[in-house]
Amino acid sequence: MPLLQRYALARPNARSSHRIPTPQGGGIAVIAATLLVASLWVTWMETAIPLTLIGATVCIALVGFADDIKSLPVLVRLVLQAGAVGAVVFTAPDDLRIVSSLPLALERGIIVLAGVWFVNLVNFMDGLDLMTVAEVVPVTAALLLLGLSGDLPWPAALIAASLCGAMIGFAPFNRPVAKVFLGDVGSLPIGLLLGWCLLQLAWHQHLAAALLLPAYYLADSTLTLCRRIARREPFWAAHRTHFYQRATDNGFGVSRVTGEVFVLNLLLALLAIVTIRVDTTIVTALALLASALAVGFVLYRFSRRRAA
Repeated sequence: MPLLQRYALARPNARSSHRIPTPQGGGIAVIAATLLVASLWVTWMETAIPLTLIGATVCIALVGFADDIKSLPVLVRLVLQAGAVGAVVFTAPDDLRIVSSLPLALERGIIVLAGVWFVNLVNFMDGLDLMTVAEVVPVTAALLLLGLSGDLPWPAALIAASLCGAMIGFAPFNRPVAKVFLGDVGSLPIGLLLGWCLLQLAWHQHLAAALLLPAYYLADSTLTLCRRIARREPFWAAHRTHFYQRATDNGFGVSRVTGEVFVLNLLLALLAIVTIRVDTTIVTALALLASALAVGFVLYRFSRRRAA
């Protein structure tokens, strides 16, 4: 903490949700714990985590740490992130496919673009105390349950379980008012690890579940990006126009916002599990519709001033 306070202090500005200078870099502990525990588990269970994933996670964490200390140019960040995501995707076995009718290179290229977006949207959404905890814990807990039921490969399930535990351990330090933030050193590699777990779900023909689990993050970030582009705003610049940020401006307390997001994610996790356990077209369609209505309702609430 003394080192983070000296070298990685996040000072409040017009776009911040905090009011006092707060150290960032707590993600160092989260990522270190996740990789260490997951590596011990997979060794004990005689399975393996791709070394490329571990290397890419460390590399993207270093990029985030450098950005926490001294802001890096946008293009540099994107190139390094794309390199890390691309290394993970293009070294995966060729028989792992989502849409087999597409050329392999095209499908992998689309996955890389989606992966870079996912890594960044996790970073964008990490702008409120406990927000990332409220997202990651339900998603990773659901992934662990799917691993226990045999619907997700063990390496991904163990990564998810380790990340879930690390985020629960981080929560007391990040609850309002936060003593420390994750920083880019935490949010970027969390996005990579979480994205890889969801990709494993999609590669094993559970695409609907892979989209349902992060549906709130996907909707909030994507709609915000599209709105900023439509308004010709510099969408790459820092801002506070995400729905969860607008909620705090509209009279919602921080704990209320993260609490509602947590409950929403529990519902999305339940719907994702249902689409796998009851694998029919009608059930999947109904689950997707229910998730769209639930996410839309929360976004609508956040965008309107709370009644006194």
